[in-house]
Formats: sequence, structure tokens, C-alpha cells
Amino acid sequence: MTEQQIQIISEDLQQLAGKHLSFRLAEQEYALQILKVREIIGMQDITSVPRTPAYVRGVINLRGKVIPVIDLRLKLGLPETEYTESAAIIITQTEDGEVGILVDAVSEVLEVSAIDIENTPSFGNEVDTSFILGLAKTQGRVTILLDLTRIITAADFSADNSSPDNSNQQEV
Repeated sequence: MTEQQIQIISEDLQQLAGKHLSFRLAEQEYALQILKVREIIGMQDITSVPRTPAYVRGVINLRGKVIPVIDLRLKLGLPETEYTESAAIIITQTEDGEVGILVDAVSEVLEVSAIDIENTPSFGNEVDTSFILGLAKTQGRVTILLDLTRIITAADFSADNSSPDNSNQQEV
């Protein structure tokens, strides 16, 4: 690896350093950059919307504003589960507006330094890891740093987005 490549990598990791909100999904720790998080709310009634992908749980009414909610477990291909009272909805700010992401539990705000962040390893061409910003080594464990802009896109909510495993789709 050249000195210039090392410089570019360390600049990328420097940009990832800072505060991250960590949360759990299927016994694994994940985190989002804190600047993408608007607020955290407890689990509440979610109104399902017909003909949306299975990972779009529906919408909530948050102080008079309708906000779509994504089940992050399903979006990432993890097994579905019954949510407990520790489940939370993280209201995030995306380029297309506010979106809630449903998680098993919110953990804490982590201060992650660049030295504690590793680049995402390659798992071959068959595995898409573009939604992972990096891996943070914190408190003796690995936390996966997620790229919200790669996980939640406008296409998630488009009328053309249909999927064969779409449990919310209904024939009209």
C-alpha cells in the first residue's frame, strides 16, 4: 500500500470518528452517526401501509407529523422477531426527510476515535457491504457503523418498489 493510499484511508476514517448512537439488532451492536439522529422514541402503534415492502412497517404520527418506519432487522436481512418493551424507534434525518428505524434496543452514545475504526473487510463479490461505513472496536467488542444513506433511499418508498417477499402487498 502506498503512502498516498494510507493517507486517503486515514482521512476516510477520520471522517467517521466522533459520536455514534449504538443499538442492538439480533444480539449484534450497530451504530449511526449521531448527527443523523433526530430523536429516540419508545415503541408505539404503527399503521401499516398496503403494497409496501415487508421491511416498511408503516407510519407513525409523531406530534402531528406522519413518519415512515423501517424495520431495520428486515431491511438488513435479519430474522423477524416480536419486539419487546426495550424496542425503540430512532427518528433519523435522511436526504428525503425523516424516517423512523425500528431496532431491538438503543444502547448508548459512543465516542469513537479514528484509531478504533477499521475499514469494512471484503467478503467477496457476492456480499454487498456498501452500507457499512466501518467497524469500530469499542469496549472489547465490534460495533458495525452503518451508512444511513445506503440503507434508506427514496426507492424504499417508491410505488415501483415491489418485492416477492412483500408481506404488506395486497391485490387491489
